[in-house]
Order: sequence, then C-alpha cells, then structure tokens
Amino acid sequence: MTTVTPQTAPDEANPLGPESQFHARFDDPRWALAMIRATVLEAAHPQIGAALLDNSTFITHPWRRLRNTFLSMRRMFDADPAVREREAARLNRLHTRMSGSDSRGRTYDAMDRATRAWVIATLFESGVTMCRLSGQPLDQDTMERMYAEYRSYLAALDGDAGELPEDLHDFWRYFDRVVENELENTEAARVILYRLFDHLPAPALLDSAPTLWAAGRAVAGPLLGAITVASLPEPYRRRAGLPEMPGAPTLMQGAYLAAGLARFLPGDWINAENIIEVLSLRPGSDDPRARTVTALRARMKRASALLRLLTPLSGDPDPGPAPTAATGESRRTAQEFFRQVLDQTGDGHLDWPDLAAMARELSTRLDLDEPEETRLYDAFAAWWRELQAALDTDGDGRISIEEYAASVPSLAGPALIRVAEVLFDATDKDGNGTIDADEHRTLFRTAFHRDLTTTDGTYGRSAFVGHFLSFMSGRRTSTLYDPLLTDA
Repeated sequence: MTTVTPQTAPDEANPLGPESQFHARFDDPRWALAMIRATVLEAAHPQIGAALLDNSTFITHPWRRLRNTFLSMRRMFDADPAVREREAARLNRLHTRMSGSDSRGRTYDAMDRATRAWVIATLFESGVTMCRLSGQPLDQDTMERMYAEYRSYLAALDGDAGELPEDLHDFWRYFDRVVENELENTEAARVILYRLFDHLPAPALLDSAPTLWAAGRAVAGPLLGAITVASLPEPYRRRAGLPEMPGAPTLMQGAYLAAGLARFLPGDWINAENIIEVLSLRPGSDDPRARTVTALRARMKRASALLRLLTPLSGDPDPGPAPTAATGESRRTAQEFFRQVLDQTGDGHLDWPDLAAMARELSTRLDLDEPEETRLYDAFAAWWRELQAALDTDGDGRISIEEYAASVPSLAGPALIRVAEVLFDATDKDGNGTIDADEHRTLFRTAFHRDLTTTDGTYGRSAFVGHFLSFMSGRRTSTLYDPLLTDA
C-alpha cells in the first residue's frame, strides 16, 4: 500500500491551508488568463452583471480590483483560521451593502447564496480548464480535492456549501445547466470583452509612458479578447452570439501553453504578489524598490518619446501638469477631478455607489474592524446626502459633471469633515491625538508615502483633516491620496 508523505498529504482539518491545490498553483502564470475567463462567466450571470455595473470599480480601476481580489483570495486560503474568518466577515459586510435592480427591473442581491455559489464555481471550473487547455489536465483525484477546497471556500463565506453539489460529477451537470439556462450576454460581460481590453488604463508603474502603453494595448487588447472568447463554453458563446474569430482556438491554445511554460522560470520571477506590488509602485514611495522603479520609468519615458516619433498611436502625450515648487502638488480641472476621483464606477455620474466604492477601498486598505468600517460608511452616507441636497439641481438622484463643476465649494461641508475625522481615528491607533510616521506608513501601506508636511514628523487632527479636505474639495493632486483613490 502506497503511503502519502506529510508534505503532500491533504489536510482534512484545514482544506484551505498551505497544502491546498490553490496554494500549489497560486503563482501559476496561467491564472492570469483563467481569472479573466472566470470574471466573464461571473459577469454573464444577470445578478452578478448588474451588481458589477452598479457597484464595482472594475471599469475605472481594474488594477486596483485585481489587487484587492488577489489579496482577498490569499487571505481566504491562509493557514490561520482567524485570518480566514476575518476576511469572510469583511466580504460578507461588503456584499450586504450591494443590492438593487438591473435595467430590466430584475432585482439583485450580492448576498444571494445561489449567486455566490456561481462565483466560486467559475473559479474552480476555470482552474480546471486552464490546466486542460495548457495540455496538463488534472487527474480525477486532484480535481476532486480541488473541488472540495472550493466548497470549503464557499462554506467559509456562507456557513454552508450546500448551493454547490457535493459530488464532482453532479457539479458538471450543475455548471452546464447554469451556462445553458441562466447566463446572458449582459452589459457587464460585453464591457469586459469589448471595452475593458481596448481602454485598459495603465498601472501606476507605466502611467508616465502613455504612448508606450497605448501601443502595447493596441496589440495585446484584441488578442486577450479573442483568447478569452475562444476559451468560454461553446453553449454560452452560441447563446450570446459571440463572434467566432478564425484562428482564435489555435491562438488560445498557444497562449495557455506559453503561460504554462512560464512556470519553469525562477520562482521569484513569477511571484504574483511581487508583480502586483511592483505594478502599483510610484516614485517617491518608501518601498525600497521605488528607486529601481524610478530609473525604469525614466527609461520608459525615453522609449515612449521615441515611439511617439515613429507611430501615430497616442495616449495622453502629456502625463499631467507639473507640480508646483512649493507644495509638490498640481491642480486638476473640475472635469479631471470628477473623472479621476469622484466617478469611481465610471458611469459618468456621481451617486451613492461611487462614494460607497471609496469607503470600501479605504476600509480594505486600512483593514478596519466592523465598528470602524460602519462609522466610515455612515460618514460617507451622510456626505452623499449632503452632496445630493446641494448639487443635484435637476432632482434625478445623481450628480452630473456639469452640476458638480457649478458648485465645487459645496463638497467641503460638515459631513466631509466627519469622513476625515473617522479616517484620522482609524489611523491614530495609540489614541494620542497625532499620527506619527510609523502609523502613517504601516496603516496606509503602499497607498500613502512618508512625506508628512508637519515639521515634527507627525500629523495632528487639524492638519490631517485639512489635507484631506484640500484633496477632496480643492482639486489638488496629492502624493498621499492619489495612489489610494485615483490609481487604476
């Protein structure tokens, strides 16, 4: 009888631990393709698609959404049960706040158990598919173990995995039934396939080389779209009327095979966490890698300038207004501020989902406990009511860019001050009434930088509130807040 060594034996008591199939494939480059595929299958579900369009920042801030999804999955498969429980509670609080109706009047609720089960199902099925398409299909035992892990993931969220079939054979019938009968050619799926790739904003690492980014995107965007469409289940492609591009299946196979071969590169070259962190870095960060990034960006600027001379492709040739000598900050127009900061969901209007997205991002970055998170959401809700009363002149329940530009001073009312005070209290962990450099850097991590403006190296409450109000109402760029609320 063959025995299994402790290093490879499944951990029955902790199926989400370090010996899980998820951990074994966490840094697999094929996941980049599989996650896009899974996201399209999620967005094709009417409830999920409507929730994404109404509440998500995946259009305007796709890199931020990728980073948050990555960190959440890492926590949900952490070896420490307390970390998993904390993340599950955070996700449940987040989804509890998402409900509404789609353009056809059909209601959606992000806490709907069947819908949440479909999200987990797409992750598992896309993981299996990525292995098959790259010529390394999973054996039955490995597939069943991985399926058990994803059911445990769902149980960690819902307290019960009953919405997914217990038996793997029954899962495939369940998956085929949802694809055949429930998935639609939703607007969210179309946005991902036909808009997101063509207009994907540059990550922070590349935002100073718009021409270079536009040139690469012009080539890679259509290819990613074709690869993703070709990898989707045939019944859905037929039902949604997705085009059959000549050569796309061959291109898809080649992409998955090439991604599979990348697994043999040195481990530190394909570490997913490092790659995402580097893409998010900005010059001036206190991260030691910032100096390398600064040098790399200088080279990219030169390459971008050369490319601009050789090609008609263009992004924004001007990476932004020059900072002022006194403050290191620069001014935005009202339109730029509206698009870059306020309109978090990218629908062209300011409404509650935009402010909720800000609260959600701040809560995630600050890793707030439930009481602090609730205070922050309540403060943002009060700010929305204040803005709506002051700026919504036509009474349609949202604020247009024209309404905003006409009444900018109304942004800095008492409710916004309350938002800033809640953020200060969350940052001031020792409760001494000031934020020192360590609190500032540790709590906000890579979102903020160590360039405190006070001479003694600390922020008092009034200075912190004043800086936040200046950013949110004065339309000044900020080395502190831009990386948090404007980076893609």
